[in-house]
Amino acid sequence: MNHVHLSARIAEAHALRYTPAGLPAMDLLLEHESEQREAGQARQVKLALKAVAFGTEAETLARQAIGAALRFTGFLATARSGKAPVLHIQSFRQDQDS
Repeated sequence: MNHVHLSARIAEAHALRYTPAGLPAMDLLLEHESEQREAGQARQVKLALKAVAFGTEAETLARQAIGAALRFTGFLATARSGKAPVLHIQSFRQDQDS
């Protein structure tokens, strides 16, 4: 199963673009910070993750402010460059815990 739930802030948002098929698309950089338990110990976790959204999700994200705290749901896929995973955003909502 490849299903991701992530609370993160929008660190960077590229301009809304359109695929050759005319589908709205948007590339983002998300930043996450939390405390997690690992091997019985508290661990501070920070990460930056590239993300992409298509369709109405992309159009709605284009109206979000940089720094907006959101909860994202989607899946991971290898970037076209083949170097790093990219979160493909399928849905998002305001993060009430931030």
